[in-house]
Amino acid sequence: MTAVTVVFASLGLVTLVSAYLVVTSDQIVHAALWLVLTLGGLAALFVLLAAELVAWVQVLVYVGSVVVLLLFALMLTRAPTGSGSATATANQPLAGVVAAATTVALGAVMWAGFGGEVIDEDAIRVGTAERLGDAIFRTWVLPFEVLSVVLLAALIGAIVLTRRGER
Repeated sequence: MTAVTVVFASLGLVTLVSAYLVVTSDQIVHAALWLVLTLGGLAALFVLLAAELVAWVQVLVYVGSVVVLLLFALMLTRAPTGSGSATATANQPLAGVVAAATTVALGAVMWAGFGGEVIDEDAIRVGTAERLGDAIFRTWVLPFEVLSVVLLAALIGAIVLTRRGER
């Protein structure tokens, strides 16, 4: 067992625990902050997998944009953020069962698809930044732009909803 494996397992455990705390937190702001830790842990895992560009995209897009937009929307709409504000329904046991079943199903799919695969470290070819940039800015540029418009519309909608109550 190498040091990288130990660090990877540790980061994976921290990411899983923080993801669990995102969905079980009673306060919505605390859930958003746990989400920051979860997404940061994923970015660190990408760094360990030698996918630095994907890690930076994870940090910039998700941590830097989505979570900040979520927190701004909470502040602008004056949503309740105290204890119990994230508890919207009494269906938590059913949601837990559905989440566990989904996790088992996804694990079974991953095992069926990759169960017998062995990674040969000598055969790993890391993609260049040029090839990845070419794929992002030629193939995936439209989804990135649509995402930016959707985020902008959500922020403008939060401002409109806030201002409507003042008039």
